[in-house]
Amino acid sequence: MVSDCFEIIAVKYATVDRVRKSNFLLPVDGDPDAAMALDFFVWLVVGHGTVMLVDTGFSPASALVRNRQYLVSPVESIRRLGHAPEDVKDLVITHLHYDHAGNIGDFTEANIWVQDREVRYATGDCMCDPKQNHFFSTDDVACLIKRLFEGNVRLVDGFHELRDGIELHRVGGHTDGLQVVRVRTARGWVVLASDAAHYQENLVKKNPFPAIFSLNDMLEGYARIRELADGADNIVPGHDPLVCTRYPSAGVPGVHAYLIA
Repeated sequence: MVSDCFEIIAVKYATVDRVRKSNFLLPVDGDPDAAMALDFFVWLVVGHGTVMLVDTGFSPASALVRNRQYLVSPVESIRRLGHAPEDVKDLVITHLHYDHAGNIGDFTEANIWVQDREVRYATGDCMCDPKQNHFFSTDDVACLIKRLFEGNVRLVDGFHELRDGIELHRVGGHTDGLQVVRVRTARGWVVLASDAAHYQENLVKKNPFPAIFSLNDMLEGYARIRELADGADNIVPGHDPLVCTRYPSAGVPGVHAYLIA
């Protein structure tokens, strides 16, 4: 029933120009040097008196350091959509890479839901490897640990039903503790895949984005998110410009927001 459902809005806050071959592990169809932008999103989930945010994006400082084109900050975008940061009571962090966990400190009233395995990964010996720690910001991880000590972090072990109609599922692959978010909507179950599928093409062609902790988990994750979603159009990739054309604009001036369901 529609009354049992949530609304999801994808919020684009930044972008970067890339070429096709940089977005796939295996050789690609067509021109490997063709332009293929990578967009950055957070996802707002609203319903039943709940305002939940999935991921927090990266900070303006990270945008400068990593040469990303910043559009409108996640916090400001959410304000323009009618929600103050303190309205967000649940903050789901799919994983702790800089572009998904960069503004945690702005959401002071939220409980933060993250996989225990991801926290262990981001603070363990894997971070001695520059090829892995490159994707993390020590400031972001330190902010999460501070919130953990303050009692605001909820550590998830694999599967968790956050509330009726919102589920968290660890799939791993891209990072050890990557989780996806399954949401019941008016169009059925939607999976916010985050970096379990950067692009729809990664999923369709089983050709992963080349930042991988476990290739086996990544490929198994493709099958898992297909099982969790009610159809291919209900899988929302984490960085695909396709999101901005597949789904209608939320119609709010000054924000890049798209109504998923």
